[in-house]
Amino acid sequence: MVIGSRPFDSASQCAAYLGLIPVQHESGSSVRGRPKLSKAGNPTIRAKLYMAAVVATTYNPDIKAQYLRLTKGGKSKMSALGAAMRKLVQICFGVLKHQQPYQPQVAI
Repeated sequence: MVIGSRPFDSASQCAAYLGLIPVQHESGSSVRGRPKLSKAGNPTIRAKLYMAAVVATTYNPDIKAQYLRLTKGGKSKMSALGAAMRKLVQICFGVLKHQQPYQPQVAI
């Protein structure tokens, strides 16, 4: 698959290019911050993925299940939305790569 004239072999490469990889903030043994998205990619695409992830947490059964599992497990809502954004990229990559319609994995 090609995005922005760059070919990608996997969905994780595509997510990294878009800046959806969590980055740990650590400095020695005394400073440990919360993980944040790397924000290395295009901010316009990331903004559109954010809004799509907000909607998907309500209507997409796979992403909704993941979001609820992460928030119940103690993750913040923002980090759970970051995971939803990454999941959307993985779903889109799979649909485009295999040329098959999306099939939810979680029972509705």
